Amino acid sequence: MVLLSVPCFAQQRAERTIDEIKIEAIHRAEVGQYPLIGLDPGDVKEAFASIHTRDKDEWAAAFMGVADRYMNEAKSLEKTDPTKANADYIRAWRLYSFGRWPIPASPGKQRSYEKAIEAFRAHARFWDPPLEIVRIPFEGKEIIGYLRLPKNSNGPVPLVLAVNGLDSRKEDLSESFSAILPFGIGFLAVDGPGTGQSPIKVSENAERMLSRVLDYIATRPEIDKNRVAMHGVSWGAYWATKMAIVERARLKGASAQSPPTDTFFQKDFLMNSLIGNREYLFDQVPALMAIFDNVKTVDEMAEVLPKMSLVKQGLLGKPMAPMLILAGVLDTQVPISDIYLLLDKGDVPKTAWINPQGGHLGREVKVWPDPRIFKEVIIPWLVRTLEPEPAN
Repeated sequence: MVLLSVPCFAQQRAERTIDEIKIEAIHRAEVGQYPLIGLDPGDVKEAFASIHTRDKDEWAAAFMGVADRYMNEAKSLEKTDPTKANADYIRAWRLYSFGRWPIPASPGKQRSYEKAIEAFRAHARFWDPPLEIVRIPFEGKEIIGYLRLPKNSNGPVPLVLAVNGLDSRKEDLSESFSAILPFGIGFLAVDGPGTGQSPIKVSENAERMLSRVLDYIATRPEIDKNRVAMHGVSWGAYWATKMAIVERARLKGASAQSPPTDTFFQKDFLMNSLIGNREYLFDQVPALMAIFDNVKTVDEMAEVLPKMSLVKQGLLGKPMAPMLILAGVLDTQVPISDIYLLLDKGDVPKTAWINPQGGHLGREVKVWPDPRIFKEVIIPWLVRTLEPEPAN
């Protein structure tokens, strides 16, 4: 492996030990920091009491054990106390989801992921307007998405196609994007290539899956196919950026949080920033390997990543849809140089929200947490972008 050719590297960039993970995770739960936003620190501590190693199934079993209690209580309260039942389903969903984090790379973590989906969908049954699970045929498989449209709309409504990042899922996006419904805008959330329930892995042309989703959107009479935007987070931001180029005719705009474009995909960045990255809680590179087919070593990762560069693919610089680009200068997961490179390219003005003190996605604990960025920056831009064209 490439790693072995850098003798000091493994010591300098080692992944967190299980004890370090526990300390950091509890801290993140206490301050509301990703990936523990919304998790009760007491629940996290309870789960960690049963975890003594970095064994994946041990991790999953501990978080499922705590989550099962809330899931069972929720089921028993659905008819007598629906408000408490819904709160329990949310709590269970978040615990199960962290039980499979960052990826369901073992039987136990896969089971935790399946339970997370079950708990989320039980929670979503309380929603009004309802959540529709859509199944889009694709290359002999299917794309599973969550569609939610605003109530009492007159005529077709605008829509945001939302794509998750490396370790988030369409369930997380659906919870967040419910905030756009009061503006008369719907959303369709899907798992990006290589993640969640996606039917294909990441490849140089995997955006074809998202183009197929746009085809589907155009068949729904309730949706205004001329007012569709995209939103992507991290890896999802990569797809949003690529789609803003290759599908610019069908997109009114795209918002992208920390989109990798070129340097991110180079071997030097993999070796010096991604392996053992401490901004990421743990196992970023193993999670990255998992979204590709047949990538099992750092050598293979270094071989395949450069092919994903938008510069290498000859796309950066071509005409594109309007974009909102969000980033943090202190991001260690996607270099700020990738953001500046993107801002320079294309044929239409872009909107940039760059936090000088921000890390990945532009987030800054207590000052610019994820929910604030979403509510104050992303939602308003998407609402403006999807406004109807003024009459002549």
